[in-house]
Amino acid sequence: MDGAEVTAAGRLNGYDVEELQEFVSTGRRDHQKAERNPVVTARWVGGSRARVEGAGFSPLHIGGDEEPSAMKALLGCLAACDVELVTMHATLLGIQIEELTVESRGHFTVRRLMGEDDAPPAGFDQVSYTVRLKAPGATPKQVDRLRGLCERASPVGDTLIRSVPLALEFVAE
Repeated sequence: MDGAEVTAAGRLNGYDVEELQEFVSTGRRDHQKAERNPVVTARWVGGSRARVEGAGFSPLHIGGDEEPSAMKALLGCLAACDVELVTMHATLLGIQIEELTVESRGHFTVRRLMGEDDAPPAGFDQVSYTVRLKAPGATPKQVDRLRGLCERASPVGDTLIRSVPLALEFVAE
């Protein structure tokens, strides 16, 4: 830690520093502790709105008139993932964050969604994002480290950049 303000309770950027260090250390020692196999269920609640639930988080809604669409939620997941990545690693580096925003944007067409079979693929054909970090105590080397982690260690970003096998089971009753 490079002299950033850690509270008397041992907190920086909203993290318990010792707990975070132990979490990282445990995952490095025992790779099984770093494995994740989440299961998430989306239930239709009307129109294009779905209630998304799973173990360990409060239910959320995607779609409909008042919630983000699934594609906007995907961009939100990328941005939120990099917020977590930057705050976690800034904390481990002893960097106090004053402000952090991640803005993601993309382009896609809904022509296939509308039933046009010969239309371009329905997913994003481009995604980009901007990380804005205000951390006056960070050195250029630390900022470069955080940027590199966004490029190489973001689970959502990594998922978007590579082709991930997708298996569909469709059950109709």
